[in-house]
Amino acid sequence: MKTNRMQSGYLGSNIARITILQACLFKLAIFFPLQVAGLPGQTTLYNTSTFGLYDIATFDVYTDRKTIHVIVGGRKSQSDHHITIRYIRSENGGRHWSRPVTVNQQPMATHAKRGNDIQLAAWGRHLVILMQGKNELPGMGPMISLYSSDDGKSWQRGTNPAKNDLGSQAHIDLVADHKGRFHVAWLEDPEEKGHQSLRYTFSVNSGKHWKQPQTIDDTTCSCCWNTFAQNERNRLNVLYRGSTPRDMKLTQSIDDGINWRRIGSVGDFNWQLTGCPHTGGGISYVRLNEIDVLHSIVWTGAADTAGLYHLASINHGRTWSAPERLGNRAINGDIAGYEHRLVAIWNEMEANGMSVVYAETADHGSTWSGPISLAKPENATTQPRVTVASGEIVTFWTENPPGLTGRLAWKIIEPRNRH
Repeated sequence: MKTNRMQSGYLGSNIARITILQACLFKLAIFFPLQVAGLPGQTTLYNTSTFGLYDIATFDVYTDRKTIHVIVGGRKSQSDHHITIRYIRSENGGRHWSRPVTVNQQPMATHAKRGNDIQLAAWGRHLVILMQGKNELPGMGPMISLYSSDDGKSWQRGTNPAKNDLGSQAHIDLVADHKGRFHVAWLEDPEEKGHQSLRYTFSVNSGKHWKQPQTIDDTTCSCCWNTFAQNERNRLNVLYRGSTPRDMKLTQSIDDGINWRRIGSVGDFNWQLTGCPHTGGGISYVRLNEIDVLHSIVWTGAADTAGLYHLASINHGRTWSAPERLGNRAINGDIAGYEHRLVAIWNEMEANGMSVVYAETADHGSTWSGPISLAKPENATTQPRVTVASGEIVTFWTENPPGLTGRLAWKIIEPRNRH
């Protein structure tokens, strides 16, 4: 394995020169069980819900300042073939939730599922939802766009960011910057070259219309999700899986998405693969005094090094720390935090299914706590997410326990000294 190590001025020596503050202790919050008529209220430590639907097939979570926004998609009944989308929000770190709002009164035909999830972003009162629609060809379908200008109370149909309704427009990610622009990246083959490319565009009117799309990378892996990260200075990053090798790659814009520059691989594993691993990665900025530390969590199937790894960069991805392996048979990772509290979450593959576990670090990845279980493998969990709001770190995942339909689960992670 080739490792792209940082120059001598990298993270360890920088942190040694920076006064390290003690990790903040966060007040424990509990959730309201949304199964009970969907009414707002306090929550329990570990909650699950179908939001009044028959099952949950897809979801997304997005934090805008102190507000956590959640959308879920699922069938209303076992016989349904289309999904209904519902939306909730919390303005106090997940302690209380709004009443669920049905986004689409008529169920939609979509390819939305875990790994190709519906996507949500928010900026103030403005929210945008994107998903891959479904047409008559298997796996094919254009993007569907919905927007709200009143805190999610009502929703309207927007235009397709791709500017066409042909082929497959999938594996979407969506983010709103600090100026109120909404940015979207997705996989598509508009030139019909026989392989997917990474496409991008943005909206300056909160999702009603979109600028002309551009190609960021003309050859990518065809079925792994993409992930945005941005800092307070509106530096935009997209983490995606390359084609040859099948390592995770980073591309970046410093001018509000007008121009993009490919930064390179996030972990030089040199993984040679002709298939698709169906797994993306996680990426997040965490500010350390005056330094924006970019943290990423990536998975590789490369021989002798297969696993999930954390890497960090203090120069926006130009160089990275040596990959630090997390878990044993870990996959589907996500990462988030602030100041000196950073949490990585993932699925651990076990004999009887996939569990959800997390680890925490107070020194930006130099040392990690032992993995701590959040959900048992018997629950058939998959693809956990983690977000930060109002001083709380909140985790989400989907699960399908025996005898039950698919549901969303979520939990606040307590400060480490309470374990």
